[in-house]
Amino acid sequence: MKSNFKDIINSNKVVIIDFFGTWCGPCQTLMPILEEVKNTVGEEVKIVKIDIDKNPELANKYQVRSVPTMILFKDGVSKWRQSGVLPKNEILRVIDVHG
Repeated sequence: MKSNFKDIINSNKVVIIDFFGTWCGPCQTLMPILEEVKNTVGEEVKIVKIDIDKNPELANKYQVRSVPTMILFKDGVSKWRQSGVLPKNEILRVIDVHG
């Protein structure tokens, strides 16, 4: 997973990593919001979901202390991060700023 993850975030596209837990209520709330974001931005942005229980080493590496946590990468560099649920228009604004 690690080398694949590195390839994903080193994309020249904006990449949003959604660290989540299957047991997490707010994570379930965020899922359809991210679907709407994806439908709005299409191929311009890659959205990747990472289950922290299946990938604890990645969660540790990026110091994910609560879920959901979204981290936006551009060219392999973390440009923004936020824990909790955000509305679609706020996520789109963040993409616009960092894209």
